[in-house]
Amino acid sequence: MPSALNTDVLIVGAGVAGLWLNARLRRLGYSTVLVERAGLGGGQSLKSQGIIHGGAKYALHGALTGASEAIAEMPQRWRDAFAGAGDVDLRGARLLSEAHYLWSPGTLAGNLTSFFASKAVRGRVDQVKGDQLPPALQDKAFKGKVYRLAELVVDVPSVITRLAELGGDSLMAGEHIVPLHEGDQLCGLVVDGREIRAQRIVLSAGEGTADLLQALDIQQPKMQTRPLHMILAKGASLKPLYAHCLGGGPKPRITVTSHPAADGQWVWYLGGDIAEADGVAREPAAQIAAARKELGQLLPWIDLSQVQWATLRVNRAEPAQSGLVRPDNAFLAEQGRLLVGWPTKLALAPDFAERVISALQRDAIVPAASATLPELPRPALGQTPWEQLLP
Repeated sequence: MPSALNTDVLIVGAGVAGLWLNARLRRLGYSTVLVERAGLGGGQSLKSQGIIHGGAKYALHGALTGASEAIAEMPQRWRDAFAGAGDVDLRGARLLSEAHYLWSPGTLAGNLTSFFASKAVRGRVDQVKGDQLPPALQDKAFKGKVYRLAELVVDVPSVITRLAELGGDSLMAGEHIVPLHEGDQLCGLVVDGREIRAQRIVLSAGEGTADLLQALDIQQPKMQTRPLHMILAKGASLKPLYAHCLGGGPKPRITVTSHPAADGQWVWYLGGDIAEADGVAREPAAQIAAARKELGQLLPWIDLSQVQWATLRVNRAEPAQSGLVRPDNAFLAEQGRLLVGWPTKLALAPDFAERVISALQRDAIVPAASATLPELPRPALGQTPWEQLLP
């Protein structure tokens, strides 16, 4: 039987949220063990578009929302981390774009007048033209307007790799997880037969958290999932583009991010309104046809004839909300030694870590002396959707 372990904080789920929390705790002197059932980032994180939102997306209808307020400081916190001056040191990870863009294919919709005047975006949106335009929009046929947002797009695989480095020897691959009790109190977990005791246990496993709660026989908090049907396009004719294309409604008509494939080509990863309601209901072939039509109308100068296509269904895991509405902030619930949470968005990983650390400090959970960890089975880096679907 593997030797038992004692640690300050035991984390389950090595997406960006769990890895970021783990790195922050270790920097503060806590001993940690971070358990991952599959590959690092292989759940929701590697399926994200990598956009570090600052709130503009949530204010397109012109009103300042709770979501736009809550997320406003996140781009700067991530920029600080990439510069080595933030909560964690992400130097060595890759920024795909220093900015994300709003792109209007024609005349601006009326509700955008109030959007540009709103507190959510004031001082953080600038119109760009000519050679300042994203490469994919630098064509004489382009007649729209483009606005640069003070947001950024990160290469999620390199972020995960860097956070895993910061995790040192604390990362552990583990498939079978059951509760460990002292009396009727949860005191740790048994992972693949190894007992791990901890002052606090944090579940940050995204969609997998529901199964973990069931295994621990814990009824609350409840989880909801909001589905997406994302589209992937890969081809030599695709140039980098990081932009929300504006429609007439409160959501982006389409959101495009670009990701480098191993063969040197670019992959466009398409979300936004096209990936939601109607897109979720479509079969893959119909969803690809809808994306081809949309891109053909918006970017007719781009040759799509040799492009490879695929679709990906993604479930965004969140705490249950009335009416399946999107939570505004990272979420954390506490039950004795157990802390259960969802960051709700990639950008809010720092907020999630802050909530956990505040709970530890409030309860006077301080780093305790612990033995050096034995060599643990280490989880591999998960694969991106484009590596799996468009090799």
